[in-house]
Amino acid sequence: MENKMASNMNGKLIIFDTTLRDGEQSPGAAMTQEMKIRIARQLEKLGVDIIEAGFAAASPGDFAAVSAVAKTVKESTVCSLARAMENDVRRAGEAIRSAKSGRIHTFIATSPIHMQHKLRMNEDQVVERAISAVKWALEYTDDVEFSAEDAVRSDMDFLVRVFDAAIQAGARTLNVPDTVGYSIPAAWGERMRQLIARVPNSDKVIWSTHCHNDLGLAVANSLSAVLNGARQVECTINGLGERAGNASLEEVVMAVKTRRDIFNLDTRIDTTQIVPTSKLVSSITGYPVQPNKAIVGANAFAHESGIHQDGVIKHRETYEIMRAEDVGWNANKLTLGKLSGRNALRQRFTALNIEFASEEAFNAAFQRFKELADRKNEIFDEDLQALVSDEAIAQISEYYRLVAMRAHSETGALPTARVVMSIDGAEHQADAQGGGPVDATFKAIEQVVKSGAELQLFSVNNITSGTDAQGEVTVRLSKGGRIVNGQGADTDIVVASAKAYLNALNKLHSRLERAHPQI
Repeated sequence: MENKMASNMNGKLIIFDTTLRDGEQSPGAAMTQEMKIRIARQLEKLGVDIIEAGFAAASPGDFAAVSAVAKTVKESTVCSLARAMENDVRRAGEAIRSAKSGRIHTFIATSPIHMQHKLRMNEDQVVERAISAVKWALEYTDDVEFSAEDAVRSDMDFLVRVFDAAIQAGARTLNVPDTVGYSIPAAWGERMRQLIARVPNSDKVIWSTHCHNDLGLAVANSLSAVLNGARQVECTINGLGERAGNASLEEVVMAVKTRRDIFNLDTRIDTTQIVPTSKLVSSITGYPVQPNKAIVGANAFAHESGIHQDGVIKHRETYEIMRAEDVGWNANKLTLGKLSGRNALRQRFTALNIEFASEEAFNAAFQRFKELADRKNEIFDEDLQALVSDEAIAQISEYYRLVAMRAHSETGALPTARVVMSIDGAEHQADAQGGGPVDATFKAIEQVVKSGAELQLFSVNNITSGTDAQGEVTVRLSKGGRIVNGQGADTDIVVASAKAYLNALNKLHSRLERAHPQI
């Protein structure tokens, strides 16, 4: 056991980011190909080792998105998930074919409850399928990862058997997923330790951990696995993911970096890119970051207590174990304004890994920038990210489009709103009253569209500081079992709200959605 453990203590922790696949399973967080490429570029800049770009067999759109990311990314390995089915594996192989470095991540469930009720397969059949899947994947790449879905509830002896078979078939990485977020750190670490000790040739592969956050323990479980020999952590930006989410990349990375005395491991992550990456993912998915979120929350480095403030002023380390600038806070001090020219804007877009398909597209962005600069004194990187996101959002579908609006609110009177909008090119107008100007605006829109959708969430966040900051609004609508997030940004919160509501309606109309298996 000691020899096997020693061979896995190689000083490097591999960061496997699944924001574009598992993170996209969050309700309403489906992304367009352009959005995925923007996030992938930023993940590459962050220094992520492996980017799981999607599940290629899920749909033609997912296949195209994985292929596009594979063609774009050069410094990170691009991975596609695939069930242990021949069609899935071959679609994944085709999708990553153009990648400079490509991986296929195939999986099959190994717990009794999954094998009996979902797969309707016995243990022998599952092992045979796992072997076949790895061999199919090897026809496309020598970098194959195998996962035992629901490993947390799987029999240990059977896990040893299936992982042994996967190694013999040629898998180079073995992933142990807590698919349902059931484990606790001590038990999860012990499970990893036993697997490495018992599986033949375990020192020939990289052991990986993939934890869900249903009990709020995804990061703790992942770190416990690392302490017991795992050398790859599968995680997402902001802990995004289905249900309670996945292990948070930023928390895993900073825990390993801050407590190097315990972990004695390094990563490739450029930690100064953590906050910019967090803000980009939040902007694109419509999932705001809670203020008290570790590392990337707005209050993560704020001190309210007088005792804490006094201590930090005298010596930062009294109450801060990390420096805010080390994770990317205050990295956007270079600002633009209405006097900034095209070249300055182009350079900032380049620095932000934002590319335009044509000069006309850049000209449109420059015009939007000038319009924003007339309403806002200083424009930060976050404003530019929101500007481009707003443009991409608008291009999802122009079936519903805001032409003009007016909202009125005063003490003692019911707020009113008038909305002028285009539906498939035809202009419509409606007036409504509501409990507030946003409520009145939504009711005016619904007078026209009569969507029948249920409003599940309305969230407002400021993109930057200051009273002239843009507000970023997220609207979540549900209809017929489908859930979508709509986003909109504007210095006027009511206008941003109208944009977000119409964006959500456009997604419902265009049927933008994703369907993924989960590990």
